Amino acid sequence: MGDYHFVYKDVEGASTQWDDIQRKLGNLPPKPPAFKPPAFTPAPDPESLPRDRNWLEQKTEEELEYLQDDPDLDDDRFLEEYRKKRLAEMRESAIHPKFGSVNPISGSDFVREVSQAPSDVWVVVILFKEGIPECELLMRCIEELATRYPGTKFVKIISTDCIPNYPDRNLPTLLVYNNGAVKANHVGLRSFGRRCTPEGVAFVLCQSDPVLDDGQNKSDSSRKSVIESVRRKIIEKVVTEHEDNDDGSSSD
Repeated sequence: MGDYHFVYKDVEGASTQWDDIQRKLGNLPPKPPAFKPPAFTPAPDPESLPRDRNWLEQKTEEELEYLQDDPDLDDDRFLEEYRKKRLAEMRESAIHPKFGSVNPISGSDFVREVSQAPSDVWVVVILFKEGIPECELLMRCIEELATRYPGTKFVKIISTDCIPNYPDRNLPTLLVYNNGAVKANHVGLRSFGRRCTPEGVAFVLCQSDPVLDDGQNKSDSSRKSVIESVRRKIIEKVVTEHEDNDDGSSSD
């Protein structure tokens, strides 16, 4: 008859009298505390939350629309006005997407991010390579314009990821897209003047199309306002540099 070995397993967390004696003698580590599940805390009822700005900010667009017929909001002018403001902001954001930075993309992203961008969004693509001073100069200008005009989509892509064997002598290159088509291309820095400033780049981009969008204006009025703003900044910069030169010459 074969040997049978039985293993007895006690309730989890329990210990034998022998283990307890050994722990008192210091031969075994202290017994770990028995597991206790955390106390159940029910989630707060959304309807029990105080009705204030924070309460409205957690609502979706559909929920805000539903609250239009809420009698309690009719009695609170502040909340009703804030509800309308939040709803308008959500709708505006859906119509006019905000970007605000130069987003890096790869070759596989190009169609989705550029060619298939919404028809009312202008996309500025900079083809570049690391270590080329001209690319770094134009990139700084583009980064500033991206923050200044968040309604325009700016992306950057390594030139050979976009166009295989694209020659480095053509870098940097700016491509302007709208509604799936190339509207303009600028090879090198010669298009942007000798100094290549953000104002100069903005002026060139908006000469024929309303490329730059600050998220407020649209269409031709946007183009005119951008060009006027660029002209004003150029004049201010020229005046400032002239005053600085006068100060420097008078101190000699």
